[in-house]
Amino acid sequence: MKILRITLLSVIAFSLIFSFAFAMKHMPEESGKTLFNDPKFAGATISGKSCNSCHPDGKGVEKAGGKKEFNIMGKKQNSLEDAVNFCIENAIKGKAIDPKSEQMKDMVAYIKSLGMKMEKKEMPMKKAPGY
Repeated sequence: MKILRITLLSVIAFSLIFSFAFAMKHMPEESGKTLFNDPKFAGATISGKSCNSCHPDGKGVEKAGGKKEFNIMGKKQNSLEDAVNFCIENAIKGKAIDPKSEQMKDMVAYIKSLGMKMEKKEMPMKKAPGY
């Protein structure tokens, strides 16, 4: 009976650990943030720069998630994916990534999440009536 109980508890603990790890792996905003801060992302090892080098904590890209066109360094990009690749190639001296890749989806999700955080900060607190 004791062996059965230990086995059952071990299986439950093992399942919880791996289900949590699996859930964390599929959080695109977190994966995008990791890429955003990685100086090795997209082969940028020569420059040693990450997206965060120019945009600490995402500053300057908070509104990018809602835009359709971008003008970066005098060049026009027609999508957020194009803008990300332009910065990868020109600012951090890396290699463009596939616009349909999981890395790009994660990066876009992170950039869009920055805008949502900014919106929450800007929303005024409503006071309850009578106060």
